[in-house]
Amino acid sequence: MARYRVTHDTHYQYDAPVALSRQLLHLTPRELPRQQCLEHRRQVIPEPSFQLEHLDAFGNVAAMMAFEAPHDELWVRTESIVEVFSPEPSTFAETPAWESVRNRLHYHAGVAPSPITLAALQYRFGSPYGRIKRRFAIYAADCFPPGRSLLDGVIALNGKIHRDFKFDPEATTVATPVSDVLTRRRGVCQDFAHVMVSCLRSIGLAARYVSGYILTTPPPGQQRLIGADASHAWVSVWCPGEDENRWLDADPTNNLLPGSQHVTLAWGRDFGDVSPLRGVILGGGEQELKVSVTMLPLDELPLDGATNDALAQWQTQ
Repeated sequence: MARYRVTHDTHYQYDAPVALSRQLLHLTPRELPRQQCLEHRRQVIPEPSFQLEHLDAFGNVAAMMAFEAPHDELWVRTESIVEVFSPEPSTFAETPAWESVRNRLHYHAGVAPSPITLAALQYRFGSPYGRIKRRFAIYAADCFPPGRSLLDGVIALNGKIHRDFKFDPEATTVATPVSDVLTRRRGVCQDFAHVMVSCLRSIGLAARYVSGYILTTPPPGQQRLIGADASHAWVSVWCPGEDENRWLDADPTNNLLPGSQHVTLAWGRDFGDVSPLRGVILGGGEQELKVSVTMLPLDELPLDGATNDALAQWQTQ
């Protein structure tokens, strides 16, 4: 078990006043069997004219905000204390053959799918960033030979993407099509998650995009940098067993199966469903965006002194 304090700052600076703004936030950690959000608070400047929290279509906590007075900046800080447990070693000791899972997602005349299977089906079809194409199925084919267990296939595909793709923050933007990422073999965690989601859906499996955070480790002898972390993304694939609502997480960026070092924020069909903060504005002109994330184990540093001072200093930069 691990406990973390996660601070996420988003700061927009506008060249001209914004007359009207509507924003949608996905910045509240999910409550899960192996994850609990012990504390969560949000600070927003300027004060919203209206805000409402609700559960979205995927069960994530979302916050809608409206700003109806002119403003030339928008700053959102969320602070969460989260407790995360690693999965039990036996959780995925046995998984069915991947074809049997694929076949459970097929239409069978006269047989109604269970509510859990029906819920998984929404992650079986294509989405704007998670495409179903033959080239993705071809890329994944050697990882899923006939009879291979779903776990072994996911591990193989996870490792293949990690080996074949290079992490390059300059190679893509949010708008880069996932097919281009597959061609260029470069991108960031969001791109690698979209590639894996596309591969899994293209061979008939249900896969969802997961947004969250990962604990980073500073170089030996150096202190952890405040504000130097970033949000993270990985993949979850439906893997029914004795528990029909069982999902297997995989992180192709780091070639591992997430455990207590990953904090889950939200999940959906792709990034478009769970963007940490997105919206529309009237006015504003050019804009400058700064994002800072700090994820700290609770027992690592005193959090009320040096950490908050460092965060305050970042705010003034």
